Amino acid sequence: MSAQQCASTKAQQKQTEQDEALKDRLSKIKHKIIVMSGKGGVGKSSVAAYLAVSLAQHGYQVGLMDVDLHGPSIPRLLGITGLIGVGDSQKGIPMEFDKNLQVVSIDSLLADRDSAVIWRGPLKIGVIKQFISDIEWNPLDYLIIDSPPGTGDEPLTVAQTIPDAMAIIVTTPQEVSLADVRKSINFCKQVNMTVLGVVENMSGLICPHCGREIPLFSKGGGERTARETGLRFLGRLPLEPRLVDAGDSGITGFLKDPDLVFSKEFTKLVDMVEQVVHAFEAGQAPAPVQSSE
Repeated sequence: MSAQQCASTKAQQKQTEQDEALKDRLSKIKHKIIVMSGKGGVGKSSVAAYLAVSLAQHGYQVGLMDVDLHGPSIPRLLGITGLIGVGDSQKGIPMEFDKNLQVVSIDSLLADRDSAVIWRGPLKIGVIKQFISDIEWNPLDYLIIDSPPGTGDEPLTVAQTIPDAMAIIVTTPQEVSLADVRKSINFCKQVNMTVLGVVENMSGLICPHCGREIPLFSKGGGERTARETGLRFLGRLPLEPRLVDAGDSGITGFLKDPDLVFSKEFTKLVDMVEQVVHAFEAGQAPAPVQSSE
């Protein structure tokens, strides 16, 4: 056997081993949800992070996988520092937010978090697969995947690697965001990915002084798009000034604040996600749900 043939055989063997590891790992994860957006700046990562935290607070075992390789923000949103360790099996050990929530992000693999990740498609595809196959995830009820905006290598890799993943699509109410969201919806159709529903984020600003709602970016665009495309509308989340400081500081305690409008609406969203996921699990895909407003 030539050196070239030997190298090819070893590469094929390594690929087979990774495929088997992927299959084994995914078999221990009940529900996989990718949080997507058509464009950046719509609060997608916040929705992914707080969804994972909320599900963990409900008693589920949850994994949060940040595949936004060029702009990871999950560790900062959750106040997680340090680097991913290596266990006895030579697999990576996820970061722990609490006993119910494990987190993996490229940010936790970089000694210098200001380093730029300059990778082409094949490298990104390989890393995303390794985030599953080479990480010692606990058996999970939910794996929440924070994807970068758009329909590039990262969401495509998730769709191809995790064929039973379901999508939540986050948008803001204005048309410039909705136009790109429709592309995300079409992407999901093309790769046969189930869409759990649409979330309208930044739907009105809650005044910190009087508590009144100001339609800063208009309102209702996400719900309208869900209705026009036959998708569920999971809910609208207001802009809350308090969340800016919370996100920068890695604070999530506000999710339990019963007096915060955002927290009330997010609780409804999480409940809706659980209901829809369990309906799919039971083989009873629910009809699209529209806002009661």
